[in-house]
Amino acid sequence: MDQKVAGGNELLNPEAVLKEAGVGFGQRVADLGCGGMAYFTLQAGKIVGSKGRVYAVDILKSVLENVKTRVKLEGLDNVKAVWSNVEILGATKIKEASLDFALLINTLFQSKKHKEMISEAWRLLKKGGRLVIVDWRSIATPFGPALDDRVTEAEIEQIAQELGIKKEKTFEAGPYHYGFVFLK
Repeated sequence: MDQKVAGGNELLNPEAVLKEAGVGFGQRVADLGCGGMAYFTLQAGKIVGSKGRVYAVDILKSVLENVKTRVKLEGLDNVKAVWSNVEILGATKIKEASLDFALLINTLFQSKKHKEMISEAWRLLKKGGRLVIVDWRSIATPFGPALDDRVTEAEIEQIAQELGIKKEKTFEAGPYHYGFVFLK
């Protein structure tokens, strides 16, 4: 018997997550660690429209080339690919304090430098901007990263407290994911 595992937009719905976070027309958004499929980048590009800007940020140049192709196929002209290591404070070549939203979606589990990544995202936000963190719950799942690699909600709360970052809300991002919105 073939078992199908939900993936992509079925596993985590970008439109629903971005709506929950409050992303809207004309805003500036960075998808930090966008990944090759760029689900959140593409959806954000559609939401912010012609007056907005989305930055697709990743450390892998090959990923960014794929993102550029997907952006072109979607007919979006408001998305810019940015090569950067978000684990390094000040490395992301986006103007400081210029973004309405910074997204860390399914990226923290891939690093041990959680505090640095959150600090870099926070640096890019303007006053009133929001940091959206979505990552894997620390529960056994039939797929996904190893439990030891997952970042717990408590760890996110602890880092936010250490950095003086104010939590606006938490939300259910999907059956296997938690979500946070932090307000600058």
